[in-house]
Amino acid sequence: MSGQSKETIMRQNIIELVKNDDLAAVKITLEQGADVNTRDEAQQNLLLIATIGRQPEMVKLLLAHGADVNMQAENLDSPFLYAGASGHTELVKLYLEHGARFDIFNRYHGSALIPACERGHIETVKLLVSTKGFPIDHINRLGWTALLEAVILGDGSEKYQAIVQVLKDGGANLHITDKNGLTALQLARNLGYREIARILE
Repeated sequence: MSGQSKETIMRQNIIELVKNDDLAAVKITLEQGADVNTRDEAQQNLLLIATIGRQPEMVKLLLAHGADVNMQAENLDSPFLYAGASGHTELVKLYLEHGARFDIFNRYHGSALIPACERGHIETVKLLVSTKGFPIDHINRLGWTALLEAVILGDGSEKYQAIVQVLKDGGANLHITDKNGLTALQLARNLGYREIARILE
């Protein structure tokens, strides 16, 4: 370790401790002055590492020490965005309580809701749609809202029907079109998703 500063050693150490889910050692290292927003080589902060690792207790410890739920990695993932896209509903709820911002977007310029809809994470969708001020009609770089993505990239099955219903009940704009000028209803009909089309009619 010659030539490495104490800060560098501490940074490498706490990253490994978080990856190993060593709560006690992370707590001690933070109390010794390690930065709770330490990043790895991919610019993922400790909270994002714990989020990816599905480590709820580590997440709570890091949040208690002031970890940033909005800090973005090189690929533009943040703890909040990743939790939403992955359907970690309890973590999404925690991050909403700790200042999750709605004007920070992923590499597709999408919100936490859009990939949650695409991947069929119903409970996460319900939570975000019911969150005051959440931009449910945000349009990503592909020209899609959460509703359009649920139709285009879903498979028309019951979970996507449920998501479309949640979005509709939550006030999603049904008239926004994709880049080809098609609404979610028109796309559902074209894809043969009769139940989704019925919901949207």
